[in-house]
Amino acid sequence: MRRLIAILIFAVLCLPSMAQVDRHEVRAGNRKFNKKNYPAAEIDYRKAVLKDTSSVAGQYNLSSALYRQEDYQGAQNALDAIKDNAPVHRNASDYYYNAGDVALQNKDYAAAVEAFRQSLLRNPGDLDAKENYIYAKKMLENQQNGGGGQDNQDNQQNQDQQDNQDNQQNQDNQDQQDNQDQNNDQDQDNQDQQNDSQDQGRQPQISEQQAQQMLQAIQAQEKKTQDKVNKEKAALLQSKQKEKNW
Repeated sequence: MRRLIAILIFAVLCLPSMAQVDRHEVRAGNRKFNKKNYPAAEIDYRKAVLKDTSSVAGQYNLSSALYRQEDYQGAQNALDAIKDNAPVHRNASDYYYNAGDVALQNKDYAAAVEAFRQSLLRNPGDLDAKENYIYAKKMLENQQNGGGGQDNQDNQQNQDQQDNQDNQQNQDNQDQQDNQDQNNDQDQDNQDQQNDSQDQGRQPQISEQQAQQMLQAIQAQEKKTQDKVNKEKAALLQSKQKEKNW
């Protein structure tokens, strides 16, 4: 089923007014409306309404301009201003059709069902009105059963958004915990290094005699190493000499 409230063109009609008014403003508004300049069209329609508040054409088209600007309450007010005159007009089916669209946007599904029903009574061949009537009835049933098609979608979007927020919060908490663990590890490393430095600083104390013995041992080892190096140098020199004499 098509969501006609979102894709149907909200008709603009120059309906004959029950009073004699200057139609110049209405025609000017229609030209701007057709160019999708809805704010400018609204001004012209309001000028027509100022001349005659009961002007069906002025109020009906004003409602259309406000609807296109998503001012659904303003659109409803404009239709309400001609609710006594428009139903007896030859184009009353369009009036009720637009009234149904506005009611749907305001989620007044009961009013939408009745408006589309009235539109169909006056124009039974309007397929768009039939589809909107079926859609409005379904939305009303869902609403009465505690559901609501679009409401359920809104609730799902809100739930998804809450889930995303929860996931983000959990991630932030995990990151915070990881940072805390990293800081603890760094503190432990620093403490270990400090302990190592302290251990190095606490070398065992030795007597002067022990120190002298250690020095002598080191000197003896150095002498032994030096003698070995000298012998290796002498052997290498002899080897070179032999090679040279050949």
